[in-house]
Amino acid sequence: MDFTFTEEQQAATEAAKAVFSGVAPDSVPSPALTPGAVADDFDRTLWGKLADADLLSLLIAPEHGGAGLDTIALCLVLRESAKVLARVPLLECGAAALTLQRHASDELRAEVLPGIATGDLVVTVATAGRTGHEPAELAVQARPEGTDWIIDGVQTAVPWARTADRILLPAHTPEGRAVLALVPRAHPGVTLDEQTSTNGERLAEVRLDSVRISTREMIGDATAWASLRNVLTTGTCALALGLGERVLAMTSDYTGKREQFGFSVATFQAVAVQAADRFIDLRAMEATLWQAAWRLTTDASGPLPPAGDVAVAKIWASEGVRRVVQTAQHLHGGFGADTDYPLHRYHAWAKHLELSLGPAAAHEAALGDLLATHPLG
Repeated sequence: MDFTFTEEQQAATEAAKAVFSGVAPDSVPSPALTPGAVADDFDRTLWGKLADADLLSLLIAPEHGGAGLDTIALCLVLRESAKVLARVPLLECGAAALTLQRHASDELRAEVLPGIATGDLVVTVATAGRTGHEPAELAVQARPEGTDWIIDGVQTAVPWARTADRILLPAHTPEGRAVLALVPRAHPGVTLDEQTSTNGERLAEVRLDSVRISTREMIGDATAWASLRNVLTTGTCALALGLGERVLAMTSDYTGKREQFGFSVATFQAVAVQAADRFIDLRAMEATLWQAAWRLTTDASGPLPPAGDVAVAKIWASEGVRRVVQTAQHLHGGFGADTDYPLHRYHAWAKHLELSLGPAAAHEAALGDLLATHPLG
């Protein structure tokens, strides 16, 4: 097996490092000190820089102004973004672009993909359903009416919904088939109720009351929603990995400088063992992430469907990133709780990522179901 990234993927990583090098994790008020959202909008300046570096068009086909790359390239960029807590809808917009590229009609692709590539059109994705605990597509019903579709239901905790241009959301037909609808944010029948995430970012509960959209704005491919969910979940794992790597680097730097009894605390066996355990967590997170991204990119066969690899990656990402930030807080001592120091921000983002697209327990249950239906001989 060849684990080397392609030249195009490596170029995307280098471009991402250059863009994110100037981003400060504490560019907005602390979520620990802010009663509501830390900002009204995402980082538009950074979004423009990502567009200028052609990082928003990575997954879009060349005929629509993109580079035609894959999920692995997206995850490489997301990994770098999480190291600086970049406040941009890169995961949601990237996953939506890939899904539209693969499953939308030629007309819809031509309408939206060029705008996504240039950063002029921002698309977010709804994944939590009504409560976050049931399949998201069951929270919204889509029924055909003439040449249009009528959408009714609720999607909670939709990231960036209040500032995105369109929302890609799952729904179910009267026959129980999963579909996707690309709904404009400012559209008759769409109501957004304010919500705030664990990391202090604005979310919205999206209510749809007899929202009428055209057939061309619907994606009826039965595999589209499952594919989109897999990409989003794998992207969340990439964010968790990048965040965890940065937090462990912060911890290494701090313990290397902090002295106790005349010695650097990094030389104490108890400290070194805990840091080593977290390093092992990160390597497991990395291995399972690239396995999942590779399965989604190549459609290679395996003992389980790609969803199995995605579940394993998310189990490691959720549990691993939680352990990394908890150990970092412990080894930083009281300094880790200082709101003038960015570690508490990483902790808040880690908790958000741990639970996004389902905690470890949910994916363990999903993996168990897959193993029950696909016995390993």
